[in-house]
Amino acid sequence: MNTETLNNVVEFEPKQPVLSKKDMILSLFENGTTEVETIAAISGAKPSYVGSVLHQAGLIDNYFDLYTSTNHPMNVYSKHFRGKLGFKDVETARRSVRNLEEAYRYFEKLQDRAGQHHTLEMGLTMLDRARWTGKSEEAEIYRLWMVDKLSRPLVDNVKSLEEKRQEKTRETEEVEIKRAA
Repeated sequence: MNTETLNNVVEFEPKQPVLSKKDMILSLFENGTTEVETIAAISGAKPSYVGSVLHQAGLIDNYFDLYTSTNHPMNVYSKHFRGKLGFKDVETARRSVRNLEEAYRYFEKLQDRAGQHHTLEMGLTMLDRARWTGKSEEAEIYRLWMVDKLSRPLVDNVKSLEEKRQEKTRETEEVEIKRAA
């Protein structure tokens, strides 16, 4: 190198290493920003990813969403589904739906509505996981089970309830007519 080249050299400050999203999330949490939504907004990550990173690091244990593994219990009902649900293929989805049906009936027998609700929630979660990962046939198996559960009448005779409502309306109208007369 000649002297002229040396005089034209521009010095730069050494660059700070760029943090990965995971490192940024952990750093934000460790420095006092603990709300998942806030960390997601700052880091540009999705809340589900932030929750997953913090959970894996053992920093939180109370975040659950569509992508939270069933191996991380969210309540007392979670143990009934651990390792029993999947959508790897159609047969796995069918076996999983049989497990859901078994659990639903078990909770029904106990009159445990929260257990039944959790079972429906797990079915919807698996439907969405399959659907959003392109497993349409597997998702359809879950969807059909959900439709079956949600299509059942909540009362034995809907028509009789409607008739009772109409009868009450007529009685109210008759009372109003008599008052007006």
